[in-house]
Amino acid sequence: MTDTIYAAATAPGRAAVAVVRVSGPQARSVVRRLTGRAAPRPRMASLRTLRADDGLVLDEALVLWLPGPASYTGEDSAEFHLHGGPAVVAGVLEALGAQGLRLAEPGEFTRRAFENGKLDLAQAEGVADLIEAETLAQRRQALDQLGGRLSSAQAAWRAALIEALSVFEAAVDFPDEE
Repeated sequence: MTDTIYAAATAPGRAAVAVVRVSGPQARSVVRRLTGRAAPRPRMASLRTLRADDGLVLDEALVLWLPGPASYTGEDSAEFHLHGGPAVVAGVLEALGAQGLRLAEPGEFTRRAFENGKLDLAQAEGVADLIEAETLAQRRQALDQLGGRLSSAQAAWRAALIEALSVFEAAVDFPDEE
């Protein structure tokens, strides 16, 4: 993946806080361009003024720099925790688009996490299940799946089946030996 993507990570509408995520090779330069400063220390929130290319103030936001591979997607990433008004979010998204970044497709951050080995397929499905969870039971199941419980069970089943297959093959190949 050579392109850098961006998207709102929170639902559209009015809220106290909205999160916009960026992931890809240009993430660090995006932070510098929007804030006029170097990226903050990794995984440390820093209050920064965000500006469009024309100098117009977009918002005062918390900025997080998440260098890869120690990020959700496994790529260099940044998060902008903005005031949640629709005009603020739209302004930041527009500024990111003006930098030549591509708007992420639904689920693309999780797809990149899967492709970069940060999640297995069951865990990636657990993310989708957690987003859709409406009940306590659904939430618990999704968190278990995201935490690797299903993957661990499948790995144990696989190991047991491989062991059984090896014993069976040995019995077929060497029927006269104990």
